[in-house]
Amino acid sequence: MFSLLALMLVGVVAVSLLLLRLQQSLLVAYFLCGIAIANTGLLEGVTGEGTTEAVATMSEYGVMMLLFVLGMEFSLSELRHLRRYAFTGGTLQVTLTMAAAAAATAWFFHFSHAQILVVAVACALSSTAISVKLFQDMEISASSGARLALGIAIFQDLFVILFLVLLPALFLPGGSTGEVLAPTIALTLAKGVAFVGISVLLARYVIPRVLHAVAVTRSRELFTLTVAGLCLGVAFLGAVMGLSVVLGAFVAGLAVSECMYKHRILSDVAPIKDLFLTIFFVSVGLGIHIQPLLHDWAMILSVAAGLTVGKTVLVALIARFLGLGWRAAAYAGIGLGSAGEFSLVLMGRTADMTTWPGDANQPLLAAMAFSMAMVPVLMRFAAPLGNWMEKNFPGLLKFERSRPTPPRGSLDLSEHAIVCGYGPVGQALVAALSAQGVPTVVVDLNAEAIRKLQSKGQPALFADAAQSEVWDLCGVDRARLVAFTFPATPAVEHAINVVRDKSPSIAMMARTKFRKEAERLADLGADIVVLDEEESGRALVKRALGVLHLDHTAESFAM
Repeated sequence: MFSLLALMLVGVVAVSLLLLRLQQSLLVAYFLCGIAIANTGLLEGVTGEGTTEAVATMSEYGVMMLLFVLGMEFSLSELRHLRRYAFTGGTLQVTLTMAAAAAATAWFFHFSHAQILVVAVACALSSTAISVKLFQDMEISASSGARLALGIAIFQDLFVILFLVLLPALFLPGGSTGEVLAPTIALTLAKGVAFVGISVLLARYVIPRVLHAVAVTRSRELFTLTVAGLCLGVAFLGAVMGLSVVLGAFVAGLAVSECMYKHRILSDVAPIKDLFLTIFFVSVGLGIHIQPLLHDWAMILSVAAGLTVGKTVLVALIARFLGLGWRAAAYAGIGLGSAGEFSLVLMGRTADMTTWPGDANQPLLAAMAFSMAMVPVLMRFAAPLGNWMEKNFPGLLKFERSRPTPPRGSLDLSEHAIVCGYGPVGQALVAALSAQGVPTVVVDLNAEAIRKLQSKGQPALFADAAQSEVWDLCGVDRARLVAFTFPATPAVEHAINVVRDKSPSIAMMARTKFRKEAERLADLGADIVVLDEEESGRALVKRALGVLHLDHTAESFAM
């Protein structure tokens, strides 16, 4: 295993450097690295015997860590904000894609009903990692197209978690018959409900106390070890109950997702997750052998093209049905127009449970991986394609939907200032603006502070500034100023994008700690960026010169 791990990581570095120059996704580089190792003789020459078991073991840990982080990043509040995109758009996309994929698979392949279902589900899934990374790089994460893609991706993740739990029941002896399948599925669901119930009790009464006891020690090593132990422990509990360790890892992530240590856990686990995610994608590539696939190149390209074009068009039509413009539809369609990480997980797990006729899973895996590789390339054409469609066919297939009435608690203000963050800086700004007669709205995630402000009659919202709906409640289209009074974070960058979409001419102020972050916020659209380092430097110089009774004009040389 050690020699295999060394070979994989060294190979990943070499292939990744090459593909980054070609502006390709690193996930594609990992997959190609595995293919290269498996088909050049390096695998047998370096690792010797026991390779298959080693690859399977590392792949299992990779999937488990991926699901643990996915559980932690899963947000019920985000799902609530995106519920229309997630449930309406997600249900339409998954259902229609599965129906089309099942029909095509049954027509071209001699698979069992269970195998056809697996292929249909795999085709319905998309690569959340690739699409989200591309939207972030293109600075459109807050756009309606990116939000639709995120909503559908959340629905896909929930769906595939449930399907992975039920997957073993589909391939039991006699599992295709209702007499065997129905009781097995019922028993599996009962175990799942019991497991989730136990996990809820752990999340409420045990895990927070354990994490607090460890955090008090201020030992980073012990905290990281505890997080890993929680992940593996809950995953093992799921396996003991006859469920998948994948479900156990996901529920373990959910169990710690609402605790106050969530962000610290994410920062500690992220490097480990990245390592195991790399191992997983390389291990998928290790299982693909080029020589047999050379005879199936036409089928591979056909499946990849059909999957990419079909899903892109379908998601774009769903976007139009939900009232989005062509540009947003193009971004969402291309972003979700491929197979995904869980497509590969699903196909790999199925290969361990059943034998594919003619080893057909190999070309299907290759086609799905190829569709993922095409997303970064095709995304470059999303904006031109969307603009062209908007110019020539602006009303085609668009369902105009009436805007919902403003939620209860929306603010009836105009010519006001929106202050995000009510720390010392935010308090000073609100006091100064109020003294000058400028109405203000405070947005903060400190529930106690918001409660006190509301009791005094000050308009205030307990909300996340990164959410689009918050700005509608604040009346950003009627406001004069938006001020972010806390140091720059990714949430501020998302919020700036949302504000610029809703009110392009509004004045925006932001605060940050470092010069590079200041330049980034200015590029995104902040009119004024206060740099903490400079302001602190000026204040410190002024005080120092005052203490030494020196000329204050000398402070101009300080910055």
